[in-house]
Amino acid sequence: MILFLLTFIFIYGGLHAYGLWKLQSAFSLGARVTVPLLIAAVFLVLTPLLTRVTERAGHEGAAFVLAHIGYPWMGFLFLFFVFSLLLDLGRLFVRLFRASGETGTGLFLEGSTPFFLAFGAALLVSLYGVLEARHIQVERVSLETDKLPPETAALRIVQISDVHLGLMVGKSHLERIARIVRDLKPDLLVSTGDLVDGTLCRLPGLAEKLRRLPSPLGKFAVTGNHESYAGLPAALSFTEQAGFRILRGETVRLPGLLSITGVDDPAVGRFGGVPKGEEDTLLPEDDLFTLLLKHRPLIHPASEGRFDLQLSGHTHRGQIFPFTLLTAVAYPYQSGTYSLAGGGLLHVSRGTGTWGPPLRVLSPPEITLVELKKKAAAAGS
Repeated sequence: MILFLLTFIFIYGGLHAYGLWKLQSAFSLGARVTVPLLIAAVFLVLTPLLTRVTERAGHEGAAFVLAHIGYPWMGFLFLFFVFSLLLDLGRLFVRLFRASGETGTGLFLEGSTPFFLAFGAALLVSLYGVLEARHIQVERVSLETDKLPPETAALRIVQISDVHLGLMVGKSHLERIARIVRDLKPDLLVSTGDLVDGTLCRLPGLAEKLRRLPSPLGKFAVTGNHESYAGLPAALSFTEQAGFRILRGETVRLPGLLSITGVDDPAVGRFGGVPKGEEDTLLPEDDLFTLLLKHRPLIHPASEGRFDLQLSGHTHRGQIFPFTLLTAVAYPYQSGTYSLAGGGLLHVSRGTGTWGPPLRVLSPPEITLVELKKKAAAAGS
């Protein structure tokens, strides 16, 4: 944990130092302005940490205010850094062209103009990102199988993932989720981790909104890494109050229809929980359609070919482009549906909510509808 905190402060503090340097370069600020800006920068670097501290101490009002200051700023600063860095590269190319005898003044990249361009672009994209984060898309996955019983022509499975209910994602976003899920008329509703974020998972009425969603075959969930950060007992309690059966290293059979296996996220073990069982020992060996619920989109080599569909989340598809490029390095299966070499499919959700900054850029939130359909019998069979 200490290493994580030091890494966070180093990287996030570096972003603030870069921003202050760009501000100083653009306006040549004196000490009377620079010192207050330094104090403000230190406060903003520490704001995410202060948010967690006040939240865990039970000061919900203070945590709410800190979160709504710190997290939008985090998103804006990241975008400012990206645009400013692009402009810096542009200035470098202009200087190289000048050195090689190319004509052109490049005046639009001089003085305070680059700062204003980066600031304006970051502000506009941040505002767009807030709107994108509210526009939940329905992603449809259609899958034919010969494992459905004769009397069942189709099944509708709806997946939510990475909702992150808490300080930044609350009642209004959950109502949007509930409305879409209700319209999709699921036979089965699943949550693939990070349903809650922080210790405010006991916000009044939120669990009941999820509990009221119709799902004739039940609701099933697995843990994500943020359930551990939130405090595992409280997170599990909220999830159960929301009507979900939490699969923590176990398999449930819906007789004649399908089997569902769910595993804990690895963070559960690191933060005091006890992961229960390896997934390859949990996956059933029968003729039922096998659904694997797993927060992170990682494929266990020993499990390949032993499930029909794995549903995962975790990546958010980077949430804010171009952070998408970094998550793609860590998770090759970043978002969408993949056919696996060993057989079966993997679908990775972009997530239904947001973590940290309440914005998304080129990575809209999703609710997934999986339509299992009976495979048509071959002619003459």
